[in-house]
Amino acid sequence: MEFLMVEWLSKPVWMWLSFVGIVVVLLTIDLGVLHKETREIEVTESLILSAVYISLGLAFGAWVWWYMGEVAGMNYVTGFVIEKSLAMDNVFVIAMIFTYFGVPRLYQHRVLFWGILGVIVLRAIMIGLGATIVSQFSWVLYVFALFLILTGVQMWRNADKQYDVGASPVLIWVRKRFNVTDELHGEKFWVKQPDPKTGKPAWFMTPLFLALIMVEIVDLVFAVDSVPAIFAITTDPFIVYTSNIFAILGLRALYFALAAMVHRFHYLKYALAVLLVFIGSKIFVADLLGIGKIPPPVSLGITFAILAVGVGWSLYKTRERPASLT
Repeated sequence: MEFLMVEWLSKPVWMWLSFVGIVVVLLTIDLGVLHKETREIEVTESLILSAVYISLGLAFGAWVWWYMGEVAGMNYVTGFVIEKSLAMDNVFVIAMIFTYFGVPRLYQHRVLFWGILGVIVLRAIMIGLGATIVSQFSWVLYVFALFLILTGVQMWRNADKQYDVGASPVLIWVRKRFNVTDELHGEKFWVKQPDPKTGKPAWFMTPLFLALIMVEIVDLVFAVDSVPAIFAITTDPFIVYTSNIFAILGLRALYFALAAMVHRFHYLKYALAVLLVFIGSKIFVADLLGIGKIPPPVSLGITFAILAVGVGWSLYKTRERPASLT
């Protein structure tokens, strides 16, 4: 059992295995027990599941605080809040993807579940690479910071623009090179039917699988923002990965509640833009002030304030606006 104490990415193997075990148990309960049968998830159930996932994420943060110290705990909570907030913008785009492909709520959970599995793997790869690069070249953090500032400015400028699913180069490429059905086939990702050119049986992608591909692509794009954002908070791979994954795990549950009121959070994008600029600016400001790093409590407080203003202003400005997405 000595291998459990061997350090991997600055933490003992047992800590990584314990976290992976928790994730596996949660996904098993979700798919194998709560959603074993295909059914539509109601808003009330979505809110309850979201509360459970958030509570579990914060409980894990409390353990991090107790076991690894106050600074680590504060960094975990900050990373969790930032990732959760950026994921809300992801929800808006996913809603557009489902609308574009005409995916009913009955089958959306299946796409999101497999999408989450892909996210867990992709984030592990990106964070592992990021941690390795940062450990070897510390100046890369300044590149991340500058990238976040530029991304925040671009997000502010494009806040009123909607994501054009049909114009995605990936979607266009897939449709040109693979057989794709025009209609859904229940919850199936692939179906076998006669090829219109040869008349022989062939495998066809369904719009449900195309939706899954687009969900994965969108998350990859969003990860380009969120991963550097958490590295600007802490370079500890364990804190970065666990806060990311716990925030994402609840995204699937939260989606069914938020998708019904996407229109109420229109101005949140502006708050997220400001948040990215703030996170990116922290490194440069800390250097100018000669303080090494902005204290985690200050960073967390400012993060909460920015998001609170964004949510509050959105709810106020859209209080009489009808829903734009179903």
